[in-house]
Amino acid sequence: MSAAELDQAVQLLVRQVGHWQQPRWAAAATTGNMSRADLVHRLVQEIANLAADAEGEPRRVVPRLDNDLALPDQVRVVVADLITAGPGAEVLARAAAEVTATRSAL
Repeated sequence: MSAAELDQAVQLLVRQVGHWQQPRWAAAATTGNMSRADLVHRLVQEIANLAADAEGEPRRVVPRLDNDLALPDQVRVVVADLITAGPGAEVLARAAAEVTATRSAL
């Protein structure tokens, strides 16, 4: 797995949700017992954890912003942080799998 492949997965997710308004974010995800916004925020936290691990830094809680419309940008930022940390192919693959699974669950 390469950084370009992870970036492609993120672009697909952002294209899917980037135009959503609040009611779509508040709707239930197809899996689990949570809203679409909660599901995407969980993805943001997972990617942030992978980035912290790759940097050798402590994991930190990513704040849940008041406006769900910011979630696509949060995904982009944490993925950029992960790629900048230079993790191995297995970490990139895990991140891409998380992005793809989240897309499918929306």
